[in-house]
Amino acid sequence: MAKQYDQITPTLQSFIKEQPLFFVATAPLSEDGHINLSPKGYDTFRILSPNQVAYLDLTGSGNETSAHLAE
Repeated sequence: MAKQYDQITPTLQSFIKEQPLFFVATAPLSEDGHINLSPKGYDTFRILSPNQVAYLDLTGSGNETSAHLAE
């Protein structure tokens, strides 16, 4: 079962920094679109504060994530 946190604790931050990859999933607003789930890696994930993270979105065969966000 998933667990939710109000912020990224120092313990969680240490755990997150040890992970070699993470996943990003997006979906369009329209029902006829498709969900995009992409593995990410290459040391592109950063914890900016206890409530903010960022990652560099490197494109591969297509950038569905940005298309969904632009929608």
